[in-house]
Amino acid sequence: MTFPIIRARKPLKHWNSCLEQGAITIGFLGGSITDARPRHNWPEYVREWLLATYSNVRLRIENAAIGATGSDLAALRVKRDIIDRNCDVVFIEYAVNDHDVPSYRRRRTREGLIRQLYKAGVTELIFVYTYSGEMKEEIDKGRYPASIAELEELAIHYHIPSIWVGKHGLDQVVAGKLSMDEWLPDGLHPEERGSRIYAECVIEYLQSELQGQETLDRKHIKHDAGAIQPEQLLYEPVTDTSEVERSKGSLLQILQQPDASKLPRTLDPLCWEYIVEIPLSELELKGQWVEQRWHQYEWIDTMLETNELGASLYYSFRGRGLMLVFDYGSCSAEFEYRIDDGEWIYSNRDCPEWVGDDGWLRLFDCGDEHTNEEHRIELRVVKPRHERQELGEYIFRLGKVAIIL
Repeated sequence: MTFPIIRARKPLKHWNSCLEQGAITIGFLGGSITDARPRHNWPEYVREWLLATYSNVRLRIENAAIGATGSDLAALRVKRDIIDRNCDVVFIEYAVNDHDVPSYRRRRTREGLIRQLYKAGVTELIFVYTYSGEMKEEIDKGRYPASIAELEELAIHYHIPSIWVGKHGLDQVVAGKLSMDEWLPDGLHPEERGSRIYAECVIEYLQSELQGQETLDRKHIKHDAGAIQPEQLLYEPVTDTSEVERSKGSLLQILQQPDASKLPRTLDPLCWEYIVEIPLSELELKGQWVEQRWHQYEWIDTMLETNELGASLYYSFRGRGLMLVFDYGSCSAEFEYRIDDGEWIYSNRDCPEWVGDDGWLRLFDCGDEHTNEEHRIELRVVKPRHERQELGEYIFRLGKVAIIL
């Protein structure tokens, strides 16, 4: 089958309004392919085009993409890194980094991310699908890779434009315009040339949608809703739309917006729509700990740290899920935890070869299907069991604690 590269789905009315007013803030969420730090990823060339095309518009970029992270961490930090920074439009790129995540999990995190943005008034979202080698088999069979098929389900339901830049790049390789090594030297991450190929596809879409632009060749662009067929999906669509018990506490009332009823129904009632970050100062501590402002990267304000094996922390919370975010690396300690006096669970985090001593902002899932009532977590720092981590001293660094309501 022929896959459309671009599905416009709805006009960019707010973006065009911002251009008329002379200022716009554009947000980016995604992984290493979108991360701003390499300085050669595709958002750089989209920005370059926007500056050249709209020289009289004040452009602000909020690139909150982080390498080796997925939509789960994005759902936890979207308020701080995108919503509170008043983004007008947001590009979202998680087709690759969510690829190996179980289907049920990525459906929940992605839809929760969308609904948080919509409820905050950020309703112009654009999905960008990049490429990894695992996708080629399904593409060759004429099927959407599962990660992209599920994003398309959300795009249709919430009327979100989508741009399959990965398919566009693969088409260039198949046509002999460049080699795979020139496009993706390591099989996943493009350098300047590959990133420009991704960017040109995004720019083609923007040329078709923004005021003052005319595109001579629009063969890649579909303006219909573009429903995908059931046989193109590799999973069973969600059919259970029953209500989920929600907390009636003040935290939920703060999160809910007056226009929340205007949102489409949830496709997955367990999506991560209601998330509250807990100040580290509220944790009960035992042992030697220090909480300090964090300067290593901009995504964390403060870090709670200890190098004492056996140090512990405690927290009582009301909600159905608990997530922890760490600065992780080969020098990191592991931990054991239990909830409500249950069995102790060892964290058992893998430590790939590419991981440095620290610097990987990593989420740990303590479960999102607990009963929505009072719970208590106990956590103690322990020595890791990985071969790579046979060291004399270990560091435990906790940057965020979040509750899913």
